[in-house]
Amino acid sequence: MHIMVVGMNHHTASVELRERVSLSEAALEHVLTQLRQARTVMESVVLSTCNRTEVYALVSSVRAGSDYLLTLLAQISDIEKRTLQASTYVLQGEQAVSHAMRVASGLDSVVIGETQILGQMRTAFQVAFEAGNTGAMFNRLFREVIHTGKRAQTETGVGQSPVSVSYAAVQLAGKILGDMSTRTALVVGAGHMGALAVQHLVAQGTQHVLVANRTVERAVDITKGKNAAAISLEEIPSHLADVDVIVSATGAPGFTISAATMKKALKKHRKGPVVMVDIAMPRDIDPVISGQPGVYLYDVDDLAGVIEANRQERQRQAAIVEEMIAAGVGAFSDWLTEQEVVPLIAALRSKGQAIQHDVMDSLANKMPHMSEHDLKLLNKHTMSIVNQLLREPIQNVKELAIATGDTEYVEMFAYLFGIDESVLAGVADAEKCLTRRPSNQKAGTLVELFQRLRGNLPDDTTDEKRALHPVLR
Repeated sequence: MHIMVVGMNHHTASVELRERVSLSEAALEHVLTQLRQARTVMESVVLSTCNRTEVYALVSSVRAGSDYLLTLLAQISDIEKRTLQASTYVLQGEQAVSHAMRVASGLDSVVIGETQILGQMRTAFQVAFEAGNTGAMFNRLFREVIHTGKRAQTETGVGQSPVSVSYAAVQLAGKILGDMSTRTALVVGAGHMGALAVQHLVAQGTQHVLVANRTVERAVDITKGKNAAAISLEEIPSHLADVDVIVSATGAPGFTISAATMKKALKKHRKGPVVMVDIAMPRDIDPVISGQPGVYLYDVDDLAGVIEANRQERQRQAAIVEEMIAAGVGAFSDWLTEQEVVPLIAALRSKGQAIQHDVMDSLANKMPHMSEHDLKLLNKHTMSIVNQLLREPIQNVKELAIATGDTEYVEMFAYLFGIDESVLAGVADAEKCLTRRPSNQKAGTLVELFQRLRGNLPDDTTDEKRALHPVLR
């Protein structure tokens, strides 16, 4: 089996295409049903938000699985498969698992580090779990995914330092004015930077946001669902006296806000300073305005220092999250490997218990005078001997499997402890269940085995990629 994800997001597809592929609650239920009934799909989780639609699946074949998932998405969105394929990505193994963790951590979001996506990932898994689409592997995988996302949110500040000009403009305004919950902001321009400015202003709790644009319909689009209202450019003068923050990003020729217009508005303004941030090129705001009392006017060059500081801090925090993701992938890999040696461990314990049981029966027959209390005490201590003898071998089996990312030495362990071949068949079944790729290497010598257990591994066996479970390679 193989872990894979087929999806599209804001990096690969236009908003129009994402809208067509986005799943309603009813459509999601239908897709999950289809996935449960598919021969090539064993487990699945579907994540559908405004910025992405992704299908995570455990499949028997990567080629057949990706083809089926693309066909399914094409059918539900009524988009030609070839068109859809051009805007989708297909990841498998370690890349698929790392991607899921990056998504849950907010590293793959429009606004890096945003927290809403973690809740959406948790909901996607819960819905799939309740529908019966997940099993042991995905239950464990998404537990690690959600855990990693939660760590990124609680242990780092990755979402606190976006590097966009729009965010820097809003951040600067917040530093000057303080609490934004009592402030009114005006965003001039409804393009990409204007839309981001609205998003950041709302996120900072700004009391009211006005969006002015030459095409009012576009301004209406970016105010939907927010505490914001759309106005035309011609209406700007009538609102200037009421605003505390102005972020302008039209890029239109000529000044959108002239010195004369602003001077007139300031005479009616009674709420303290006005922060004006001009992030347009050419500039929207007449620079002469900076000389008027109570006005703080900044342009793109003034924001360079803020942006660079945020960029460096975000890189530092993102690097910490990437380490968390690597740890999450490693933890999942270790779990996969441990599942494959479970039959051997169970057999070791079972054999030890059987020997102890035989010894106790023999003692009871040979020493019939022993009281029930003495027998219980003897049973307890002989079982303790068995457990202590097996503790290190069992731990070594786990550590060796994890260290190599493989179970090449299971047969040798079984031979050393006289484990029946039927148990090895159980391990082989586990390997098939987890889709182990055939190994061209033989188990090696006892010397090599003990070197591995002591950590004296040859250089060519310590590569990180080789240490991962084959499902993730």
